[in-house]
Amino acid sequence: MPNDSYPSEKKLKQLVKQLKREHNIKTHQAYEMISQQLNKSNWREFKPKLHRYWQGLPPAPAVSLNFVDDDDVDLTDEEFDEIANERNKDLAIEVKQVVEQNKAELIRLGVEFSVFEPTNTGLTKSIFDATAPVRAHFKLEQFHYYDEQNQGQDFKIKIDSYLLLRDQSIRATASLYRPNTKNGDPRMWFSGMREYSSAGDQIAIVILGGSPYLINISTIDIAQELLYPDSLITQLLHRYVELNTAVSKELLDKLKILAQQPFPAQRSGDTAIGYTLEALLGIAANSSKLPDYKGIELKAGRGTLNRSNLFAQVADWDISPYRSSADILDAFGYQREIDFKLYCTVRTQRTNPQGLYLKYNAADDQLEEWHESSGLVAIWPGQLLRSRLLEKHTETFWVEAESSIVDGVEHFQLKSVVHTKKPIIGQLLPLLESGVITMDHLIKRSGTSNRVSEKGPLFKIDKRNLNLLFPEPSKYSLL
Repeated sequence: MPNDSYPSEKKLKQLVKQLKREHNIKTHQAYEMISQQLNKSNWREFKPKLHRYWQGLPPAPAVSLNFVDDDDVDLTDEEFDEIANERNKDLAIEVKQVVEQNKAELIRLGVEFSVFEPTNTGLTKSIFDATAPVRAHFKLEQFHYYDEQNQGQDFKIKIDSYLLLRDQSIRATASLYRPNTKNGDPRMWFSGMREYSSAGDQIAIVILGGSPYLINISTIDIAQELLYPDSLITQLLHRYVELNTAVSKELLDKLKILAQQPFPAQRSGDTAIGYTLEALLGIAANSSKLPDYKGIELKAGRGTLNRSNLFAQVADWDISPYRSSADILDAFGYQREIDFKLYCTVRTQRTNPQGLYLKYNAADDQLEEWHESSGLVAIWPGQLLRSRLLEKHTETFWVEAESSIVDGVEHFQLKSVVHTKKPIIGQLLPLLESGVITMDHLIKRSGTSNRVSEKGPLFKIDKRNLNLLFPEPSKYSLL
């Protein structure tokens, strides 16, 4: 569309509102759609062109690929390098923001994924490290088990994989193996990676139908892709969501049938709605701690992810240098009135006042607590933390029902359901490594009884960052 056909500022806002309403999308997605339609570009590129148009200015001159502006011609080499470095820093910040937005979008959808970074050496030698998050992801999806794989070329596994673009799915061969050298450290390679990515890019792996699909989340905007139903990336993600929500859809359909009219309670008291609902769904009453309906927990009432505590989990004392919470307290605690305490937050990004900090050991897939002078303190195996997170935060249907009395008998009318999905557990250790998730010690020796108590260690996440770990809760009306 030529410049003289660009909309006015008022008209643009009207178009945004219209697209949001028609496509049920967010504001930033509407701007991206408009940019694509009017200028075959993204909003970041189109916005300054629009502002110049509104101000009656001519289009800005094109910038060459080497980032040399007309004003740069008289610069010295040192000045030119300084400007180029600043621009590269700005570009790196923009790419990092895109990567984080893409991760958040995958998590919002409930897509399990892992991320790896191609290096110059890896691209040259056709070899990547299968990092701990990647190995954990493969195991979680029951795709590949490196810990059960023998070393050597005879045991290399090759399988079809796909490198995704909006309009192209490039078939590639994934090679998964453990070499005879380097202690058999897990390795992987995807053919076609030299053309698909550059060193330093962030590549997301999604497993679907027994095959890995790769998305370059440094160069692809997933939120924008989702605006286009014909995008192969959109189709992949929708297929993943559909296959992984079959049971929840089945349960939701059954609840909608039960919500067609009130039903009588089959017992009285606080557990009446839960017991009656399970009975009507054909779930036998038992004391098992397993989820109620094919892996989904049923709760009668409202439920939201509104607390920052994720779970409590002590270290694995069998492999830790310090063998108990009491040992850690004795070494690093402090006196507070009559009690001896160690109440503190420990994180990866910096050492706390007690000299403690966390470190993720990717080679051994374990979280480690260190002291700045005493060395290694405690160890949490990655699998222990992931299992604890899943145990604490299962997939749940929070059912809202309205109670009424009909002919002296309590009846329930189902109203709505809030569906909270399991966390994307492959992100747990990366979020610990980046400092988004922290750990709190809450150890105390009573000054009266001399007894040591441990309320933690509590693994916590800021409420603002829940979307980096949990898919977005969905609310459904049953009426």
